[in-house]
Amino acid sequence: MTAVAPEAATERIARVAASDVLLVALDFDGTLSHTVDEPMSARMIPAARAALGALAAAPRTHVALVSGRSLADLRVIAEHDDASPWHLAGSHGIEYWHPGESGVEGAPTSEETATLDQLADTAEGLVADLDGAWIERKSFGFGVHTRLSEPDAAAAAQQRVDDLVAREAPDWRRRTGHDIVEYAFREGGKDDAVRRLADRVGATAVVFAGDDVTDEDALRALGPADLGVRVGAGETAAAVRVGSPEELAALLQHLADARG
Repeated sequence: MTAVAPEAATERIARVAASDVLLVALDFDGTLSHTVDEPMSARMIPAARAALGALAAAPRTHVALVSGRSLADLRVIAEHDDASPWHLAGSHGIEYWHPGESGVEGAPTSEETATLDQLADTAEGLVADLDGAWIERKSFGFGVHTRLSEPDAAAAAQQRVDDLVAREAPDWRRRTGHDIVEYAFREGGKDDAVRRLADRVGATAVVFAGDDVTDEDALRALGPADLGVRVGAGETAAAVRVGSPEELAALLQHLADARG
C-alpha cells in the first residue's frame, strides 16, 4: 500500500469519524512528541494534547497511548495522572492502565526483575567504554541507545549486548527501532495491544498512528474499517502519511471536529 497525504485521505478520515465506537490509539515518541536525545525529556506537543483532549471528550470515542516505554516512564512523559481518560499500554502492550481502575495490569514478578537487573548491570559494563552508548532499563527488559554514538561505537555496543543476551537469555525477544535495540523477557506487540484495547472498548473502528518499525506490527494488523497513519519516512502499511507530529496533531484535530 502507498500511503497518501492527509489532504488525499478526506474520505478515509470521514469514514472512521462516522463509526459507532472509535478507538484512537497512538504511539508517543516521534508521533505525539519530537524524538529527543534524552528520552525522559520528551513531552507531547501542545497541539497534540489539545487534539487528544477533544477526541476524549467526543461521543463514544476512546483514546489510548501505545508505547514501547515502560508504563511508569510513559506516565511521566505523557504527564498522565489517575484522573486521565486515556488508556495506556506500555512495554509494547505487556502492561496496561485503564481509566477508573486502580493498579497496573501485567506487572513483572520478583524473579523476572532479578534476572533483568543482573543482565542490565552486565550490559552497562559492556558499553561503558563506548561514547554515546547507554542502557535504558524498562519493566520487562532493557534497551541499548546509540543515538549519540558514532557508527562504529553503535555497532560495537549492539554486538556486545547481542552476544550477552544470546548467551544468557536466548529466549528474550529482540526489537530494533530508531537508534535503539530492545530486549524483553515477555512477548508483546503493539498489534496485540491495539487489538486488546479495541476489544475492551467495543470499537467498531480504530485509528492508529506511529513512526517506527515496531509500529508497523499494529499498522499491518488494522482492518478495512480502520485507519493507519505513518509519521515520517520509511516503508509502511499505513494508508496515510504525515511529515511530523504537528501534521499528525492537525489530522487528529480534524478527526475530533468531525467526530464531535
